[in-house]
Amino acid sequence: MKGYMYILLCSNGQYYTGSTNDLAKRLAQHQNGEGANFTKKHLPVKLVYCEEYQRIDEAFFREKQVQGWDRKKKEALINGEYGKLPELSKNSLRQAQGPNRQAQGPNRQAQGSNLVATPDD
Repeated sequence: MKGYMYILLCSNGQYYTGSTNDLAKRLAQHQNGEGANFTKKHLPVKLVYCEEYQRIDEAFFREKQVQGWDRKKKEALINGEYGKLPELSKNSLRQAQGPNRQAQGPNRQAQGSNLVATPDD
């Protein structure tokens, strides 16, 4: 069963990241106030980015990964600026570790997918 990871822009300017196996149905639910509690409070919402996966569990994994990203990194993804993602990852890791520590460990990147981007920003 296919799955989708998506990013919505809410009326308050914040992003909401989710996953689903039926993107059209889930977007309608969000717009009708039947989606997540966060989006209910910040209608209307606008789809700004989407990735398609062969399985819903892959989309869910990607959702959790992207939810941990800061705004700059999400916006790079939305705008198709994929070359910025590794540096933004390093910056996020450095900030989390403090100013005098070097990043350690493997540099992990997302596995490929069929991208369906609809950036509006």
